[in-house]
Amino acid sequence: MQKTATRVFIYSSITFGVIGILLILVGGPDGNNSTLLNQRLHQLLLITVCIILPSFALSVASKYLNDK
Repeated sequence: MQKTATRVFIYSSITFGVIGILLILVGGPDGNNSTLLNQRLHQLLLITVCIILPSFALSVASKYLNDK
């Protein structure tokens, strides 16, 4: 049961990262009159968050799977 829950956690973490990146890239402007460089840097920051969070979750899950 715990192994199944860990696998679901892994798949949901990957899905969170992919959907987050797609939403950031497809999303329109945020309503501010900011420059294109500022918009791209904001997108890159949010994409980084969508990569770091699932990576952390996957590292925790892999430690759990390797210990058992």
